[in-house]
Amino acid sequence: MNTGTNTGTNTNTGTQPQNIASQGGTTLVAAAVDPYNKEATCTTYPCLIFEDNFDTLDAKLWEHEITAGGGGNWEFQYYTNNRSNAYVKDGKLFIKPTLTIDRFGPDFLEHGNLNLWGANPTDTCTGNQFWGCERQGMPGQVINPIQSARLRSSRYFNFKYGRLEVEAKMPTGDWLWPAIWLLPRWNSYGIWPASGEIDIVESRGNLHYKDDKGQPAGLESMGSTLHFGPFVEANQWPKAHASTVASSGTFADSFHKYQLDWDDKSIRFTVDGTEILNVTPPQGGMWEFGDFEKTGLSKWDNPWAAGGHMAPFDQEVDQNISSFTLAQYIQAATAFWNARNSWLPTWNLDKDNGEGAAMQVNYIKVWKMGPTPP
Repeated sequence: MNTGTNTGTNTNTGTQPQNIASQGGTTLVAAAVDPYNKEATCTTYPCLIFEDNFDTLDAKLWEHEITAGGGGNWEFQYYTNNRSNAYVKDGKLFIKPTLTIDRFGPDFLEHGNLNLWGANPTDTCTGNQFWGCERQGMPGQVINPIQSARLRSSRYFNFKYGRLEVEAKMPTGDWLWPAIWLLPRWNSYGIWPASGEIDIVESRGNLHYKDDKGQPAGLESMGSTLHFGPFVEANQWPKAHASTVASSGTFADSFHKYQLDWDDKSIRFTVDGTEILNVTPPQGGMWEFGDFEKTGLSKWDNPWAAGGHMAPFDQEVDQNISSFTLAQYIQAATAFWNARNSWLPTWNLDKDNGEGAAMQVNYIKVWKMGPTPP
């Protein structure tokens, strides 16, 4: 997930799993869980400190992003707070894309004005970068043709170190890019990616899609990634990325468990109990792990020099869930929309309320695995 300036990188590259290991069963002891009290008292570990089974969409816990900024990638969607795009049903959270013209009419993309500034604290635009709060449509430069949702827990729940487990089912449809990731609560080391980003799962909704090496990179594949670097051009995510393919079928056929284990020594990612990535930095921390000085930088460029061993991954983070459509330049939205007869049928929006194109989340849980180190 690229939340900063456009880097032109695809972090779901189809590389093979790294450091494969099997996770055994663990007996979990739960404290009284208050989703709004991140300082839950734990006396026995593992200790459950957060759980959302999505019986309801808790507006106090999950805040909507409202922006058309596209995360620096000129993504084709804009995010809004609409129950067509984010809702719960049968104990599951659905993040579903819809067409902008379904809300505003067929002429809106080329001639309308998308105004997301809002009038109340709960509906104001959350990101003005890259014309994120207002856009004017015109021929050759259409307004974002897709409407979707992004939820974040930053206001009421953040955590530092522990185990996060999410059970989710990925969407089906060309150009869809579902993601569940963690961002720092505070940019303690600077703007993205200096303060880090933890991508728990990213996938693509494309059928039969392969990367430039001929490896599956669509529905059959998912990836986990760390983003870190003193500035965008020095983001060393390729050194902390792994992907894997489903043991059978695709990640859109059924629900799969994605797990993050994070402490003051390492970050580990598992899928259905199988470890796919283990980042354990050497004595010099993530600066040495990223080989930054081999890229022409000096130790004086290290934004984490005063941080802990895992810096920038030693700060509180919040949870983010979204589904988006990826571009690389502003005019691409027009070409994307003009080619809709090729990709829109793969979304099957006229079948089962279009829920095949939705990412579904069954639950999210977070445990403290021990007392938090200083």
